[in-house]
Amino acid sequence: MQDSRNRVLVVDDDQSFLRLLTMRLSAAGLAVKPVTSGENALAQLQLFRPHVVVTDLMMDDMDGMALFEAVHARRPTLPIIILTAHGTINDAVDATQRGVFGFLTKPVDNKELVRQVTQAMEICLGSETSRNEESEQTWRGKIYTQSPSMEDLLNQVARVAQGRASVYIHGESGTGKELLARAIHQAGPRFDQPFIAVNCSALPEHLFESELFGHKKGAFTGAVRDHQGLFRAANGGTLFLDEIGDMPKSFQVKLLRAIQEMSVRPVGSTETFPVDVRIISASHVDLDQAVASGDFREDLYYRLNVVTLRVPPLRERPEDIPLLAAHFIKQLAIPYGNLVKGFSPEALEYLVRYDWPGNVRQLHNVVEQCIALTNTPLISLNLVQKALSGDAGGDTLPPLREAKRRFEREYLIRLMQITHGNVTHAAQLAKRNRTEFYRLLNRHQLDPGSFKS
Repeated sequence: MQDSRNRVLVVDDDQSFLRLLTMRLSAAGLAVKPVTSGENALAQLQLFRPHVVVTDLMMDDMDGMALFEAVHARRPTLPIIILTAHGTINDAVDATQRGVFGFLTKPVDNKELVRQVTQAMEICLGSETSRNEESEQTWRGKIYTQSPSMEDLLNQVARVAQGRASVYIHGESGTGKELLARAIHQAGPRFDQPFIAVNCSALPEHLFESELFGHKKGAFTGAVRDHQGLFRAANGGTLFLDEIGDMPKSFQVKLLRAIQEMSVRPVGSTETFPVDVRIISASHVDLDQAVASGDFREDLYYRLNVVTLRVPPLRERPEDIPLLAAHFIKQLAIPYGNLVKGFSPEALEYLVRYDWPGNVRQLHNVVEQCIALTNTPLISLNLVQKALSGDAGGDTLPPLREAKRRFEREYLIRLMQITHGNVTHAAQLAKRNRTEFYRLLNRHQLDPGSFKS
C-alpha cells in the first residue's frame, strides 16, 4: 500500500551511503524508497510516485544528470536534488540552469539535506503538501484520475492557475481540454468571475468579430440590438478559445491586437472598451505545423502559447479507464433504474486494452450504450465488443468540423489522383492558387510525389 506521507526516492549505487541517506530522511518523518540505479528509479516513478528525487551524480550506466533528463521528460514538475563527492561550482551552475532543484556535495550535511527536501516539497509541490483540501476538491472535483501523468499535469495546473499568463492546452479530441481549462479557472484567483467558452470551429467566419468583440445596433443586417461580445462578457474572468486552430486567418490579426492591447472595439462602434480577461486556448491539431504551413499566425501563436499543457490521451493512462468507467456507470445508470453495477472482469480487461481513438468522450459513449442495452447487473464482454464495433471514436455522426475535414482530405486525394500529383493542374481544377493549394496539402499531410505515376 502506498505511503500517504511525503515520499522521497533516493538513488545511489553506494549501498552503505544509500542506507545512511534512507535513515536520515526517514528520521525526518519522510517515506523513503531507496534504489541503486537510474533504471530502477525510473521504474519507481509510477509505482512509488515520489514527491522529490535525491540522486547521486556519479553512477554507472546512468548518471545523475541523465536520470534528471529522463525524469524531467516524464514528470517535468518533479524536483530533483543531486548529491556528489565530485561537485564543482560549474557543475552546480550547469545543473541548476537545466532545472535541477538542488545540488549538494558529499559529505552531506544532514540539516541542509532535510531543509532542501522540505523546501522542494513546499515550493515545487506545494499543491500536494499544503493545498487546502476543500479548495482542491472544488477545482479538480470533476477530474477523475489515478494516473501519475495526470497528477503531474494537475500539479502544473495548480501553479499556472495562480498567475495570468495565457495557457495553451494541446490534446487529442475527447481528452477533456475544456474540463482542464475550467480547472485552471477554478483554481485561480478569478474563480468567482465569469468563465466563457467558445468553440472556434462552430463559429461562421463572418461572425467571429461580432461574437467576440460585440456590435452596435444596426452595424449590419440582423443587428437589431447592441451586443457586448464574449470578451466583455468574460471581463474579470477567463475566456476559453477552444479549437483555436480552426480560427480563420482573417480574424487572427484582430485577436492578436485585442490580446496585446487588452481592449476591444465592437463592430460598427468608434468606442474602444478595456477588458481584463485571461486567455486559455486549446486545439487538437498541431499548431506548430499550422504555423509552419502558414495557416496560423506565428505572432498570435506565441502570444497564446506562454504556457503549454499537454493532456495525455486515454491510451497513455490505462489505469484511469476502470475509474472513469465506474464513474460513468454511476452517473448514467440512474435513468435506467440503477440496474447496472459494473463490467464483467473480461469486459473490463477488454476496455483497458482498447486503444480509445476517441479518448474519454468515446469511453463515455460506449458505457452509455452498454447501459442502455444490457439487462444484467454486469455488462458482458460481448456487449462491449458490440458497442465498440459500432463506435467510430465518438458520436455515431461525426461533428460538422470533422466531417468537413474528412471531405476536404478525400477531395484533395481525388484531385491528386486525377492529376497524377500535378499540383498546378490540381489547383486549377480546385480553382485555387498553387500557394493556397500547397497549404491544403500540408494541412492534410499529403505528398504530391506519392501520387505521380
